[in-house]
Amino acid sequence: MDARFLGIAELVQAPAVAVVVDVMRAFTVAAWAFAQGAERIVLAGSLDEALALKARHPDWVALKDGPPAPGFDAVNSPALLRSVSFGGRTVVQKTTAGTVGALAVKEASLVLCASFVVAEATARLLRARECDSVTFVVTGEDGNADEDLACAQYIARRAAGAGTDATEFLRRAGESRAAVELAEGVRQGAHPDDVALCLELDRFPFAMVATMDDSLMVLRPRAVPSPAGEASI
Repeated sequence: MDARFLGIAELVQAPAVAVVVDVMRAFTVAAWAFAQGAERIVLAGSLDEALALKARHPDWVALKDGPPAPGFDAVNSPALLRSVSFGGRTVVQKTTAGTVGALAVKEASLVLCASFVVAEATARLLRARECDSVTFVVTGEDGNADEDLACAQYIARRAAGAGTDATEFLRRAGESRAAVELAEGVRQGAHPDDVALCLELDRFPFAMVATMDDSLMVLRPRAVPSPAGEASI
């Protein structure tokens, strides 16, 4: 498999297959939302769009980066969502990097959103689709976020069928700027357990597929069972 690793600004054309990686915290949060019962996640292009969607659909759950804000129901923290039941509801998510990266590749034929908690399921889906070329979008820090690059590189190796030890990739993520800032309380709208939850490898057995639904980009979980006889991680 030919894997490319690009920042959002480096995307000059829509790739055929894109894996958009945001470990801390957009696509860890998305996975937790699905695990807590969310039916789908609408990826908003701006805070104003998220609020407009919430206004039109009061039963939807709107969440954003940073501290709590009027009109939003939650913040982009996996630890703060892990005890919340979403019970078949729609979530509207707007973040600084993850949702931006997904919308940047909305014309790709396959868009997956990923983090460590869904790494193996994402790799399995890429293998099942027999993807020859995959563009991994490293969303954080203008493409320089080491937690996102480490996760992308790990998924790429697993998708290629390599028996890869995750230890070094998780170490890099745990020592990244984002992890340090979260641990030190620099970033608002965070919980002390966020970093640990973002580094839980393969907690969930589904991949997350984003598709266009009318004018909205919608993320949904897709179960990816382990094929019989396939080697474990």
